[in-house]
Amino acid sequence: MPEPDRIVRLKTVLHRSGLSRSTVYRKTNEGTFPPRIKINVNGVGWRESELDRWIANPPAYRAPDLQQ
Repeated sequence: MPEPDRIVRLKTVLHRSGLSRSTVYRKTNEGTFPPRIKINVNGVGWRESELDRWIANPPAYRAPDLQQ
């Protein structure tokens, strides 16, 4: 059975990506960084697997088309 995908918070995203907060949000809006996931009223997180995919090849990353 595969492990469930972890949700990481902004502090972890900033540390692992080496980007600033504003750059993470800008790139997310452009679709060149993994999308945010709303986890509660005031909080968001990122799927760790998507963050790993971005870290592996940042220039080639394109966010998945999330039609919900």
